[in-house]
Amino acid sequence: MTNAVSLQYQGFRETPNLWLGAAVFGLQAYDYALVNPLPITDINHLPQRLGKRVEHFVSHELRQLSNLQLLAESLQIQRDKQTIGELDALIQTDEDAIHLEIVYKFYLYDPTVGSDTLDHWIGPNRNDSLVQKLDKLQNKQFPLLYHACTKPYLEELQLTAANLRQQVLFKAQLFVPYDAIYHHDPIINDACITGYYLKKDQLPSFRACRFYVPKKLDWLVRIHSNVAWLSYEVFSNQLFTFLDNGQSPMVWVRYPDGSLKTCFVVWW
Repeated sequence: MTNAVSLQYQGFRETPNLWLGAAVFGLQAYDYALVNPLPITDINHLPQRLGKRVEHFVSHELRQLSNLQLLAESLQIQRDKQTIGELDALIQTDEDAIHLEIVYKFYLYDPTVGSDTLDHWIGPNRNDSLVQKLDKLQNKQFPLLYHACTKPYLEELQLTAANLRQQVLFKAQLFVPYDAIYHHDPIINDACITGYYLKKDQLPSFRACRFYVPKKLDWLVRIHSNVAWLSYEVFSNQLFTFLDNGQSPMVWVRYPDGSLKTCFVVWW
């Protein structure tokens, strides 16, 4: 396993579930314990999209659980040769069978969006949100299990939709406004709060800091100091290319005292 993949995998493992039990929208959280996972060896075949890479990491771990059998993964459901959806994983445990959906997200807390605390969690570029994802799980991804086109796939695995429990492994990194009050939501796992986000007019407060802009796959990585840090001036020139294109990059910040923090700088 290359060092980059190793750090991504470690970061994935250290990211907590966004909630426990069925606290959010009645969706049951899936959890498991794997103390000493095997290293990932098939690095040449790893997906290049972050979400798919996370699904690969989860499958890698599920295969190592002695009380579980991974029956199917990334199962594409087709109708007339057209894909109508995908089941992330079908699992057989000692007790029952599970349809598992796998999610890894980055959300920023914007109190100006919506009226409920769950409404306030949005994607860095404002083109998605936690509530939208929860709605998709409830009304599209989970119902796919009961679609008529899914039945033959389940029959091949000697499964029936009625006997499958539906759960979601929902990991997330959360970011709260810089230098502002965040109102705790009791159903959201505060352990997911990774850092803060700031707007470009707040940047001058960070002139004495150093910066690093990780590539998208490395958003999984827990911040560390062994990177090529940029000065404020060089970083600012790179940053405005992102912001001018309507992109909010993740940024690692190293303070003058050596402390490190992960943040987003938003275009909006």
